[in-house]
Amino acid sequence: MSHKEKNQGRESRRRFLKTGIASGVIAVTLPALSVAEKGVKPFNPFTAITAFELDELTIDDLATGFSSGKYSIRSVAQKYIQRIHDIDKNGPAINSVIQVNPDALKIADALDLELKQKGPRSRMHGIPVLLKDNIDTADNMETTAGSFALLDARPQKDSFVVKQLRSAGALILGKTNLSEWANMRSTHSTSGWSGRGGLTKNPYALDRNCSGSSSGSAAAAAASLCAVAIGTETDGSVVSPCSINGLVGIKPTVGLVSRAGIIPISHSQDTAGPMTRTVKDAAILLGAMAGEDEEDTATKTQNRTSVKDYTKFLDKDGLHGARIGVLRQYFGFLPSVDKIMDASLAILKKKGAILIDPIVIDTLAQFNESEGIVLRYELKADMESYLKHRGNGSSFKTLKDLIDFNTKHADKEMPYFGQELFLQALSKGPLTDAVYLKALENNHRMTREKGIDAVMNKHKLDAIISPTDSPAWMTDLVNGDHFLGGSSQIAAVAGYPHITVPAGDVFGLPVGISFFGRAWSEPVLLRIAYAFEQATLARKPPKFLATAKIG
Repeated sequence: MSHKEKNQGRESRRRFLKTGIASGVIAVTLPALSVAEKGVKPFNPFTAITAFELDELTIDDLATGFSSGKYSIRSVAQKYIQRIHDIDKNGPAINSVIQVNPDALKIADALDLELKQKGPRSRMHGIPVLLKDNIDTADNMETTAGSFALLDARPQKDSFVVKQLRSAGALILGKTNLSEWANMRSTHSTSGWSGRGGLTKNPYALDRNCSGSSSGSAAAAAASLCAVAIGTETDGSVVSPCSINGLVGIKPTVGLVSRAGIIPISHSQDTAGPMTRTVKDAAILLGAMAGEDEEDTATKTQNRTSVKDYTKFLDKDGLHGARIGVLRQYFGFLPSVDKIMDASLAILKKKGAILIDPIVIDTLAQFNESEGIVLRYELKADMESYLKHRGNGSSFKTLKDLIDFNTKHADKEMPYFGQELFLQALSKGPLTDAVYLKALENNHRMTREKGIDAVMNKHKLDAIISPTDSPAWMTDLVNGDHFLGGSSQIAAVAGYPHITVPAGDVFGLPVGISFFGRAWSEPVLLRIAYAFEQATLARKPPKFLATAKIG
């Protein structure tokens, strides 16, 4: 593929890893940090970051602590809030949390009482979760996609995902920063920056990028500011930040998790997904999130398959006999990443996997342009449908309204980059346009029938692997993101599942390996991903370095 074609492919992707950045240009809106009240201690900026009691703890670790009496749900919530105060808003100032839930401790008290009187609702009972700030909550928190435009009215009701989490007993700890409008406003944006939230920094090296658009969720989970986090993806926005922040990320099959109540880009590609430090936690969280929803027709698809407990598929020996295709078309963008992949392939073989190396997908370059067309059409239609139903007195009903707001408040909303993608989407017609329908059909044919399904049928594969992304690049306000390569696009455009797992690091900067496959193949992918994780244990916690140690 030529340099020109690569650039066209990058521009067409929702990930649009070209975001303009600002470190503290606009004051971060965090009125709810007072939730900790007497519990928050002043931070001494001259004191080194100390060991954190909850660092790297899993869902099961916390649940065991709750049942034994070592922890209360309230005490855990307080510890995470203190941690957010100490290292997210002070110290290294990662700036990943855009708002703490002002009702967090009150909710924690109620969950503690319920746990004592009735026992846990599920494995998620009392587990603190951070949500990306494009997931609706009908409470005392905002849902803004990082834009000042949506501060005028809160959502009327919880998103389906939040309903599921609350039903499971999870504690919604707060909202995370993101690339504004999920990185779908400008072709020249810097990932992890929003007008409302400012810039989120990478906890592995503070001068490097978190990737987008679920930047805050990734940084927060990596830094143990929560037990688990949730992001959203249209193309790469779960798996790329997870790879770059040393996390496990799952981009589910579109329709496994409801999109209702999530600020949209594309109904053909959008989905929420878990962002966690372990595969097991991701499996637990996925089971809590998934469910059929009358407001999302994709969750009612006839061939949809889902289960409540995805942990039953986790098997340390899950690589034995697994047929895995090595998609080397996504290799070669960085020698250090290829070296990590070569080491990973050796481990896969040692653990009994049957590698078909290489496999070739002939259609990889044949949906770059059509993806861009579909995303622009669907952005306009889906955003306006969302705004129409958001309610509560919101003055924004159309994409044009948002564009006009950005223009009027350019000093706050557009100090580094514009709104080219918004303007391009505004020019599109209805979803009955022949251009749109042809592009959508091409997307699905080239990525499904002639893409993933074709190569998996040919080689009788259980999964396909590739490097997820490059290591984190230096944040650059002038030039935007420095994206070298990645493998998110084909599974994203197909609407098929994709899991990334830590595989190694380059100068202390994490690199992930991707496992993707057919629609509804989450159980198979989780089995393989878990076995790889247990064989390697490659994840390393962040050290909050000012810059990466080179040499």
